[in-house]
Amino acid sequence: MSYAPGYLGHDTPKLGFGMMRLPKLEDGSIDIPQVCDMVDCFMDAGLTYYDTAYVYDGGDSEIATRKALVERYPRDAFTVTTKANAWLHQPTEAETKAQLETSMERLGVDYLDYYLLHAVQDNNQQRYDDFGMWDWIRGLKEQGVIRHWGFSYHAGPERLERLLSTYTDIDFIQLQVNYADMEEPTVQARANMEVAAAHGVPFTVMEPVKGGTLANPPRAVREIFDAADPNVSYASWAIRYAASMPGVLTVLSGMSTLAQVQDNVSYMRDFTPLTPDEQDVIAQAQAALASVHQYKCTACHYCCEGCPQQIPIPDFLAAMNRKLIFEDEQGARTRYARAAEKAGVNASDCIGCGQCEGACPQGLPIISYLEEVAAALE
Repeated sequence: MSYAPGYLGHDTPKLGFGMMRLPKLEDGSIDIPQVCDMVDCFMDAGLTYYDTAYVYDGGDSEIATRKALVERYPRDAFTVTTKANAWLHQPTEAETKAQLETSMERLGVDYLDYYLLHAVQDNNQQRYDDFGMWDWIRGLKEQGVIRHWGFSYHAGPERLERLLSTYTDIDFIQLQVNYADMEEPTVQARANMEVAAAHGVPFTVMEPVKGGTLANPPRAVREIFDAADPNVSYASWAIRYAASMPGVLTVLSGMSTLAQVQDNVSYMRDFTPLTPDEQDVIAQAQAALASVHQYKCTACHYCCEGCPQQIPIPDFLAAMNRKLIFEDEQGARTRYARAAEKAGVNASDCIGCGQCEGACPQGLPIISYLEEVAAALE
């Protein structure tokens, strides 16, 4: 895969701040003072790219971005991305297009550096088509309201090929890329990157640490990384792997603590791509990871929106992964019990309506997973 010199984002710092997993206070609100400290650390490292969305934290992510970033730094010191969502909560066309004005008000900006159609996939592209969102977002660039446009993507290479062949003026896209998902059938990261490269379309990377899973991988993977370099974090291997890909605009890390920001900037402030020897280490880790059964949930929480039983699905799947990945049955039971008590509901309360599976960007069989969780942990 190759890109022409000077592609969009070639000189953009290769670590972006994903504003999706921000720290929370006890009452569930975002911890703005801590986010300010995190943003300061990020900016001090010379990093400038921030990614949020209309639906993140019910809009609180965009508001937090305004308070921690936009109100505290000159507008030309950073770039900001947000997204329009046509499928979550089934908005009308007018409501979907009105998200732009709301997002800009929440963010406190009069233009957006990047704007995306959010999470385009097999079961929702038709809504974007029916609403005329492609021409609409193109028009926003012509008006100067946004500077670059594209879409984030959760489907296979065939659909991506059709989209990039149809909308040839797309500036960039957003893809899920990490060392665990290169050949994963529900993600197909490698195949999607090859399609993007064939069209010369750069991409930002989402889920480089797979919802945090690769920051604390299974024992077999940890042993491989520890043998190679015991002084660096497991997350660093994942983020540098993604950032080493050709055509990357930036790699989004959804950071939840100041310590995570500090770790990430320690090796991404002056990013260097993986060496051939380090790529060999990643290949060993991929082989080890492929042998471990686990639920490949990225904790995006889209499945929770509209669940009639209000089941905290990512929390229950994370609890089960303690058992599957780390062989920690007691820890799994403790985490499950805590999540169930807080939510006032169990995995066995699932009624199998399928709302969650329709919303899941990973295409996971959530109903059967909840049945397994109930059998193992209740």
